[in-house]
Amino acid sequence: MTDLTAPMYVNEEAARAHLEAIRWPDGPACPHCGSVDRATKLEGDSTRPGVWKCREPECRKPFSVTVGTLFERSHIPLNKWLLAVHLLCASKKGISAHQLHRMLDVQYRTAWFMAHRIREAMRPLSVKDGGGPLGGKNKVVEADETYVGGKEANKHASKRRHRGRGAVGKEAVFALVERRGRVMSHHVPAVSAKTLRPILVRHASRKSYLMTDDSPIYPGIGDEFAGHGSVNHSQEEYVRGVFWHTNTVENYFSILKRGITGVYHHVSQRHLRRYLAEFDFRYNNRKAMGIEDDGRALRALKGIGGKRLTYRRTNMRPEA
Repeated sequence: MTDLTAPMYVNEEAARAHLEAIRWPDGPACPHCGSVDRATKLEGDSTRPGVWKCREPECRKPFSVTVGTLFERSHIPLNKWLLAVHLLCASKKGISAHQLHRMLDVQYRTAWFMAHRIREAMRPLSVKDGGGPLGGKNKVVEADETYVGGKEANKHASKRRHRGRGAVGKEAVFALVERRGRVMSHHVPAVSAKTLRPILVRHASRKSYLMTDDSPIYPGIGDEFAGHGSVNHSQEEYVRGVFWHTNTVENYFSILKRGITGVYHHVSQRHLRRYLAEFDFRYNNRKAMGIEDDGRALRALKGIGGKRLTYRRTNMRPEA
């Protein structure tokens, strides 16, 4: 069990030392010239804590462990950043910005922006960064789509089709899950072979066995994989034998929807991809994969490098 009173969560210097150990295992790395362990720590009353100066003759620039990361130029103490990362990683269904605002003793808008920065750290920049394509020989990849969000007034609307979506005002989410493995979910503009096929062939190995429901979208795409099976949900068939089912992806959707409905309440279209990255990250680094809360937070902190997210870039209007 994690001790939330540990020094790195209550003391900024301890938090900086922890972050430096994670990002600089071989010594301070200059973000300007790339040299490693060729820097001197600056001391003195006029110097900010944690500043180093590169000793390379052609560089000689100052830097800190947050330069080139999502934490760069943040006025929020590093110990509060580390605590926020841990809380978001340890909460299976997420943690609201209001809860972070109360626990971290920061303004609500600050907590909301911090959460989005952490979600960016969780988001892989490429298929390779995410661990490569799902599945492979003798492996099963389940594919399905669902609808999330929408106004409260439309929550119980009938599932009539509206411009390629489910209930009015809801957003389509398409997910691929490797059994006993990882998930990759995507916010899609509509559910059709045109929108789903590129995702499937890019993010799932064609050596996999593809498992879906009885949607007419999948048979043509399934021919491109090693095999394709389906269950007939329209006839209330959810499992056939012990092999034919889409229960794995449905279980992922249940966690996602409980988080969005019970914790975040409302997720806007422009930010949905970041929330999906959050739920994907926790699922892909879950206890069943041998990763506990501390390990999950460590992996999130390793993802802060090479990314910047300013308040302006998020097109911000705070949500829950």
